[in-house]
Amino acid sequence: MLTSASVTANIPAADLARARSFYADMLGLNPATEVGGADMLIYRTKGGTEFSVYQTEYAGQAGHTIAQFHVDDVVAEARALQAKGVALETYDMPGVEWEDGIADLGPIGKAAWFKDSEGNILCIDSGFPEG
Repeated sequence: MLTSASVTANIPAADLARARSFYADMLGLNPATEVGGADMLIYRTKGGTEFSVYQTEYAGQAGHTIAQFHVDDVVAEARALQAKGVALETYDMPGVEWEDGIADLGPIGKAAWFKDSEGNILCIDSGFPEG
């Protein structure tokens, strides 16, 4: 039924202006579109995907990853984020080796987690293995 549908992440923001600044200044992303008098910002990546950041009082309440950015080089991206002042998160994950905020997930690859300005947990990873 949904096999030909596309999927979009929706990221909540208590302060949309603050979130816009974070996504621009820390992640290098600018909205492609503003919806509803700027109640929602739509971002499109050069990788061909999109996500939205929208105004709500419920931002930052999820205790899990809400969006992942699949990148070619997790270590380089993580270091670039840290250079801009983004703190990487570490979690108690049995069997996972951590080095300076970067998780080695074995055959899955590497990943690093961080929080945006709204307290949402985001991840950069090396994508999902084929097969």
